[in-house]
Amino acid sequence: MFKFLNKPYPFNDDLKYNSKLIFFISIGVLVFLYLFQPLDVSLMERREKLYVVIGLAAITFLSLSLNLLILPSLFTNIFIKRIWNIKKEIFWNLWILTTISVGYYLYYELLGIFHVDFKVILGLIVIAIIPITGLIVVNRNRMLRANLKLIEGINKKLKDNKSIEEKLVHFVSDYAKDNLSIKVSLIILIRAANNYIEVFWREGKDIKNQMIRTSLRKAEELMKEHKFIFKCHRSYMVNINFIDKIEGSIRGYNLSFENLNFSIPVSKNFAYKLKELI
Repeated sequence: MFKFLNKPYPFNDDLKYNSKLIFFISIGVLVFLYLFQPLDVSLMERREKLYVVIGLAAITFLSLSLNLLILPSLFTNIFIKRIWNIKKEIFWNLWILTTISVGYYLYYELLGIFHVDFKVILGLIVIAIIPITGLIVVNRNRMLRANLKLIEGINKKLKDNKSIEEKLVHFVSDYAKDNLSIKVSLIILIRAANNYIEVFWREGKDIKNQMIRTSLRKAEELMKEHKFIFKCHRSYMVNINFIDKIEGSIRGYNLSFENLNFSIPVSKNFAYKLKELI
């Protein structure tokens, strides 16, 4: 039921970007408090009002700096982008919300301007949600833009960096009649099929395929010197020169090939290697 919580969610570890984000969110909190004056701020004396508004903005700044800059730098073994998921992101944002809310509460108690009751505490938490909401929205939009830019860049390089190799490769079957010799540059993809592999290749404008009784591991060994033949999944090897389009999101990619009516998944363990190759 809660398997979706373990789905990948890239952790934002861009310290330079986060520094700018912290600054603008803190300024946003300052402006919000000054304009709307929640929590009976409008009833305070001008000096007290100024202390509260600047103090809460400063606490927002310090809390976000602690959580987005200092902790990820100190505990790099915890904040690893490739193993970050939705569950960790939720708990992480709840932790940030808690630190900001506690900071606000302690600051009000320190000032001793008025008694902090449950209503005020609830108001502090509501205010603390503002920077967290801004953080989530900005980071999500940033990741979507980065993902779109990455896919567009990869698709462009797919067209610009086609490599061609005319060498013959020989697939030896456990049944001699199923042997296949073919130019490696014509191979589109190879997929595992129980005790067989199925080889797809281009022949003129047509796509041919043949079942060969052998393993994908043997095919992988045969292709190891041909860097453009890439294992993208435990059941698939593809020729990156024939990839027509890459689609997907932050959760993963799928590869499309011209004149093939199915797409090929890219396992998250192989996604980084695919980016390097392309």
